[in-house]
Amino acid sequence: MFKKILIANRGEIACRVIKTARKMGIKTVAVYSEADKAALHVELADEAVLIGPPPTAQSYLVMERIIHACKDTGAEAVHPGYGFLSERATFAEALAQEGIAFIGPNVHAINSMGDKITSKKLAKEAGVTTIPGYMDIIHSPEQAVEIARDIGYPVMLKASAGGGGKGMRLAWNDAECRDGFERASNEARSSFGDDRIFIEKYIQEPRHIEIQVLADSQGNTVYLGERECSLQRRHQKVIEEAPSPFLDELTRQAMGEQAVALARAVDYQSVGTVEFVVDAQRNFYFLEMNTRLQVEHPVTEYITGLDLVELMIRVAAGEKLPFSQADIQLKGWALEARVYAEDPFRNFLPSIGRLVKYLPPKETEVVRVDTGIYEGSEVSMYYDPMIAKLVTYGATRDRAIAHMRDALNEFCIRGVSHNISFLAALLNHPRFITGRINTNMIAEEYPQGFHPTDIPHDDPALLIAVAGFIHRSYMDRAAKITGQMPGHERKVGEDWVVTIGDARHPVVVRPATGGYDVEYGGETYEVRSGWQFGEPLFKGTINGVEICMQVERRNLVYRLFHWGSQMDVIVMTTDAARLLSLMPVKVPPDLSKYLLSPMPGLLSKVLVQVGDEVKAGQDLAVVEAMKMENVLRAEQDAKVAKVLAASGDSLAVDQQILEFE
Repeated sequence: MFKKILIANRGEIACRVIKTARKMGIKTVAVYSEADKAALHVELADEAVLIGPPPTAQSYLVMERIIHACKDTGAEAVHPGYGFLSERATFAEALAQEGIAFIGPNVHAINSMGDKITSKKLAKEAGVTTIPGYMDIIHSPEQAVEIARDIGYPVMLKASAGGGGKGMRLAWNDAECRDGFERASNEARSSFGDDRIFIEKYIQEPRHIEIQVLADSQGNTVYLGERECSLQRRHQKVIEEAPSPFLDELTRQAMGEQAVALARAVDYQSVGTVEFVVDAQRNFYFLEMNTRLQVEHPVTEYITGLDLVELMIRVAAGEKLPFSQADIQLKGWALEARVYAEDPFRNFLPSIGRLVKYLPPKETEVVRVDTGIYEGSEVSMYYDPMIAKLVTYGATRDRAIAHMRDALNEFCIRGVSHNISFLAALLNHPRFITGRINTNMIAEEYPQGFHPTDIPHDDPALLIAVAGFIHRSYMDRAAKITGQMPGHERKVGEDWVVTIGDARHPVVVRPATGGYDVEYGGETYEVRSGWQFGEPLFKGTINGVEICMQVERRNLVYRLFHWGSQMDVIVMTTDAARLLSLMPVKVPPDLSKYLLSPMPGLLSKVLVQVGDEVKAGQDLAVVEAMKMENVLRAEQDAKVAKVLAASGDSLAVDQQILEFE
């Protein structure tokens, strides 16, 4: 067994590998860029080596620096995590030439499966069902259109070296095919240094279901069940689960056996994932094979009881698998929700900045948090905006969902926008609860984007009762101020009005042992809690039922978060509520004459100049963020009056790019 390994990655996956290595008694070496010098993985590792400036092309993607770090520290093996160099065959070759083990598959397997065109040809030869499509290189938009017409729209254009949703475009007609070819090629070139594109038939109402495979160097190959990864937004997975609520045992076995056949065809050795697209009739087609550890591997670990990182390390050290296919039993249900620094109410724009508060839910037997950050960490513009992976387990799917909803209530993040509200809304959506999901569900259910009104609270009275408790607590404390004139001490009344938006809810709040009784709507809510001022989590009981709610005080406003619903609440006396209703409404400024940057990023192109007449739908500028190209288009006909930013500028959210007459 290795004595020391280097993790050629960052963030939560680097921390994840370090934890298993520590459990196995293996020393670890972290590598880091200048932006990550205070990162959690640097702190957790036994040693750390600086490998360059923040941009990945100058640090985490520079093979020579990572190999040099191995030599300097005496690391015998490298775990690549996922992303970066994890599926780069030249990296595995370079390590082998230096006598350093690669904790992953062999070069042949990486080369065969890393290229989507080659992998589909090999899959077909191995008897794996594949999607109709054109597997050779496409050289121009015109050729792409010809091929798409032959296959029949809709089609999907994909980067041969792609992954993570980059370099992918769906086309329903010739115009979208031409534009999609250009965009996919540019993204592929930027992200992978390889702009080759292929086309395949787009399966409607598809599910994305993947099979986890595991193989050793002695010829033993098994599959560890499936993961349902259909809940996606822009081809990025949002919530994954294992097993799938859609598959039956016969389909699961057939998919598993095909995945194993493909792994054996390329002499696969390590953990890997064979991804399939599955239609409404449970027909399945090979999509691609990922020759690395997947982001969503924890759900498989929960239902199998196996540590996939440990098994990767043991296989790389030459050990034989300690079990056969017959030994693998799937037990219970697991869910994973990806917590991102993004604003779901602003079309999921990435959010960068410092985490001024980070309180993840407590880890238990049924709750797991994989993260690479801590309170005070900075979410950088240079890397993926994932904050954490929240994983829950239950004997049944319903129990796993219940644990996830409770855990999201406790997940407190301040300083950057995050998608916890969106995750909570999805978990409570009837289609998700009943398992009627596919890769189009989010686009179908939120065609106009995601808005606060999409998260109605199951029982708003709970929010009103807690607001009454908190405000009465503040008033009772304020009434105890010293120096009051005897006989004229401050007296706190019991009648209050809880204001949420334009709605006013009269309540009566009376002190009781261990808390307050709140009368609202003809009901009495016995709210009991040991909550202290300044605590972000309100934990207690309402009528004997446990509750956890996030609380933030902003001057006179209480922001409450529960089950995905976020409400700004003001509690005041009846007289104050009456006077507030007479206040004039402040009208927001008119920004319709400006093109604003919807996200922080790099302004790569300005496509118009002063004096240009633009039409609705016309491309105006291109902003790059998180390696994705975002085209900004005109919403209406206009004339360009001023160009306020230039190509190459770094933009902030809502920064002005153009002004129109």
